[in-house]
Amino acid sequence: MARLLSVNVGLPRDIEWKGRIVHTGIWKNPVHGRCRVRRLNLDGDGQGDLGGHGGEQRAVFVYQIESCGYWRKQLNRTDFVYGQFGENFTIEGLADDAVCIGDRYRIGSAIFEITQPRVTCYRVGIRMNEPRMPALLTSSGRPGFYFRVLQEGDVGAGDEIVKVGEAKERMTVAEINALLYFSDHARDQLERALRIEALSPGWRGSFEALLKNPSSGNAGLVPEAAAHPAAPGFQPLVVTAIDQESADVLSLTMKNPDGHPLPTPLPGQYVVLRLQPSARAPFFRSYSLSGPASPQRYRISMKVEPNGAGGTFLRNYVRIGDTLEVSSPRGSFILNTGDRPVLLISAGIGATPVLAMLHSLAAARSTRQVLWLHAARDRDHNPFAAEVRRLVPALRHGRSYVCFSRPGPLDKIGEEFDAMGRLSQSMFEAAGVPRDADVYLCGPNRFMADMKEALLTFGIEPERIHIEIFNGSEPMTPGVVHAAARSPHLPKDDKATGPLVSFARSGIAAHWNPSAYQSILELAEACDVPVRWSCRTGVCHSCESGLVCGDVVYGPEPLDKPADGNILVCCSQPIRDTVIDL
Repeated sequence: MARLLSVNVGLPRDIEWKGRIVHTGIWKNPVHGRCRVRRLNLDGDGQGDLGGHGGEQRAVFVYQIESCGYWRKQLNRTDFVYGQFGENFTIEGLADDAVCIGDRYRIGSAIFEITQPRVTCYRVGIRMNEPRMPALLTSSGRPGFYFRVLQEGDVGAGDEIVKVGEAKERMTVAEINALLYFSDHARDQLERALRIEALSPGWRGSFEALLKNPSSGNAGLVPEAAAHPAAPGFQPLVVTAIDQESADVLSLTMKNPDGHPLPTPLPGQYVVLRLQPSARAPFFRSYSLSGPASPQRYRISMKVEPNGAGGTFLRNYVRIGDTLEVSSPRGSFILNTGDRPVLLISAGIGATPVLAMLHSLAAARSTRQVLWLHAARDRDHNPFAAEVRRLVPALRHGRSYVCFSRPGPLDKIGEEFDAMGRLSQSMFEAAGVPRDADVYLCGPNRFMADMKEALLTFGIEPERIHIEIFNGSEPMTPGVVHAAARSPHLPKDDKATGPLVSFARSGIAAHWNPSAYQSILELAEACDVPVRWSCRTGVCHSCESGLVCGDVVYGPEPLDKPADGNILVCCSQPIRDTVIDL
């Protein structure tokens, strides 16, 4: 007979971990007496990271005393207590390989339904003082599971757990767990899982993605930033044209010298250049493809900053007929298909990826509403103005709205620009911004942050706002609080020996030191390169990133390999010079 052995609750607290402060609710303590279960939580309980834990689908985390006994033996531990694994309910019975998603139970006066297996993260490793714990829990088939609360009520230690219903489609917690995290994503099993009405929306979305993308890698876990992997390596392209677009913006057009077709980019993608100054180590820079999607030629455009190594090198030393080493197109800031209005917002050189999107829409004679919204200083610093004026009329419902922050005396309002000042929410009505648009936003970091806030206030849904960040992706460090934002830099202990790891989008190249770092992730963190992670043990794929060139090995081995052309930085180590798309 299944029984509730302990009810455990705890409010989030701040702890110190690896020099960081982590806000976490992983520590739970037994409740003495009865406890009220509510729709979203137990009285006295809380989660530190509501993005990964808690909510209606994950209101109560359940773990079995039999699994606790298993881990006592595996880890040779004698110090386990109720709540050791962060569970709200420590129970006897209901093994993960026996109970099914959609099973319903009465405990005390409350009724519950199983919605999904536990999603493990690094914080259970902190609680257990075992960094491997996220991978161990998932790979063992003993993750535990979450309850949705169907009927609020009171529960207490000693209550009997009575089954009151079940789903028509029978798949156990262990089967659902393996279907997502292991490499066998059998189509018939995915279809079975999607027939389970009680399955949580997050897991349902992952299985739908696996059905749509059955190729290499795990489409159910891959983050958006790594969703379009490209083949590693560089190919030589010859420069066929150099154009001065504005006072400080330069465009280079390149083609394959042997005439063979190039990989056709998706509108919004970029390429990585390996630049080789004489008598110096090569360095890497990423540039958006600013022209029409073409297998014959690529056009990149860059702002030549006074102290910018990439733009200065290209302006001063590259001439028509020279050869550059160029990666395949990559990146997930791409124009999505559909019927919604399209809002292309940019400032300065941020126009480059959204200009490629405008080219794509114009070439397709799109009937979608398209609004080009751009901010520049003045006419001399407004690249691609003539190009935009040529493309917008090709769209049946195309419009443009340009703001100059400091127009020159010869700049004509109504011809070269539409409004004076900085682009802001107050201009959205005048520009005719549609509230149901898909938004593509690129520009300086402060501009993008301000625009995102303005768009949200204006009523644009957050999932409709797509942002491109030139110097890396948005970091994801769940639970880490009070962390100071720092620009990427070389680590303090760079010894100039060992494989060179280059973070292409951040412009940092550091040497691998196996005595100092266990993974490329740890090296990136030492350089303050923006990274994304959650489990840190090769389970969740949050850290999946593009491999521009080079080779890595894994330790520990991930449960499911990333897509071809990607790596998991949390558990990989370089074996030769390597370039990562971070």
